[in-house]
Amino acid sequence: MSKVYNFGAGPAMLPEPVMEKIQQEWLDYQGMGVSVIEISHRAKEFVAILEDAQALFRELSGVPDNYRILFIHGGARMQFSALPLNLAGRKSGKRCLYFETGNFAKLASKDAKEFCNVEIAASSAETNYDRIPEYDPAIFTDDVSYVHITGNNTIYGTRWNQFPETGDVPLVADMTSEILSRQIDYSKFGVIYAGMQKNLGPSGMAMVIIREDLLGHADAKTPILLDYTAANKDNSLTNTTNTFAVYTTKLVLEWLKGQGGVAAIEKRNEAKSAKLYAVIDASDYYRGVAHPEHRSIMNVSFNLPSEELEAKFLKEAGAAGLYALKGHRNVGGIRASIYNPMPMAGVDALATFMQEFEKNNS
Repeated sequence: MSKVYNFGAGPAMLPEPVMEKIQQEWLDYQGMGVSVIEISHRAKEFVAILEDAQALFRELSGVPDNYRILFIHGGARMQFSALPLNLAGRKSGKRCLYFETGNFAKLASKDAKEFCNVEIAASSAETNYDRIPEYDPAIFTDDVSYVHITGNNTIYGTRWNQFPETGDVPLVADMTSEILSRQIDYSKFGVIYAGMQKNLGPSGMAMVIIREDLLGHADAKTPILLDYTAANKDNSLTNTTNTFAVYTTKLVLEWLKGQGGVAAIEKRNEAKSAKLYAVIDASDYYRGVAHPEHRSIMNVSFNLPSEELEAKFLKEAGAAGLYALKGHRNVGGIRASIYNPMPMAGVDALATFMQEFEKNNS
């Protein structure tokens, strides 16, 4: 077996001990004689998995007791529609403010336009999304149903270092590419949601953390599988859920707890990203995409002097066991996604490769 360091943006790498645990239990889950993906989603064994995952997330994140933790189909993209269906009706005008800070933030506002009156609170499109834009807090008026941000912008490698203070207007955050990577105060948000394929588990589902008072406002035409109130009532089991994704998420959360929790992993993530940014900042050869004040600790995006050199970089990096470093088509160049499971050894290997590549190709 050839081992590589997987820098893919998602579906992303899982912790090796988690994959080994899955392998061990694959044919026989806890002596049942069947695989975990063969048992009913309503079996007591699976309900225990689901509730353990919810309890572990609450413990690790510190999310308050008045928030519900849901598993919803369709990943983060499905929530782009589910959110306005569930929340826009809180106010008669269905005004929803969206910050446009990258590709997925733009898609979120585009999808929401079918169900609410979207207004762009601020955008960094003019600088090719290299930063979080400035804004006037006066825009958070009482007639706004909610304010939406994308916490970490995977493609461009930017993030919100300070979240907006929206007062009584619920703040909603897509945290797909940074969930549990840093400590945050969940009480500042009305809803946080995340596709599971980066820091939580397999692709195809999302975790939604919603404050209880925001349930019960869904549009009458909301499909039942997108209705957060129904999901809460049925404990995310309105229909057959993706049992494997929930099971894997539980294992990832157990692994994270064993690593010392979110506080410990945040320090490690900061050290990993600092190592790569130090190589970029020490050189005129590599050009970082994100403005230094707005850099992500999950996604490090950068360019080389030419597309030809970038192609050579990717080819040689792949041969060196550094997998999936190609940047998104919107930006090009190189992108190193260094989510929670990425070990420091992988970052060290990439940093050394970058220095050697510059030396040999300047």
